[in-house]
Amino acid sequence: MNPFHLAFPVSDIEATRAFFVDLLGAEVGRESKKWIDFNFFGHQISAHLKPEECQHADANEVDGDKVPVRHFGMVLPWDQWEALGDKLKAADVSFIIEPKVRFKGKVGEQGTFFVRDPSGNALEFKTFRDMAGLFEKGTPE
Repeated sequence: MNPFHLAFPVSDIEATRAFFVDLLGAEVGRESKKWIDFNFFGHQISAHLKPEECQHADANEVDGDKVPVRHFGMVLPWDQWEALGDKLKAADVSFIIEPKVRFKGKVGEQGTFFVRDPSGNALEFKTFRDMAGLFEKGTPE
């Protein structure tokens, strides 16, 4: 799989660095006073200092939860997903959606949780018992 690139606004570079490096395990790449690149599970994400662009996304109802429409994140193996959820809980990170299994017994059954970075950007971390479920066709609802 080819790495993707995502750029997103942040309100504080150092708080962003701490969140992505210390909590999520990202590595810092190139950086300046106004942006910082991270190796985010093998993908390049770029946090750009632009506080006026930071705002909470509206939500849609998905399997009984209010999911932020604008979000990004990672699909992890189940054990890594559980370990990251436990690490964030231990660090008293506030969850938008607590770790749970969504679409139980349906197409697309997955483990998922949502958090916000210090600038309010929503991140989702999900997992599948069988990674083939990631692109499974059908309607879970």
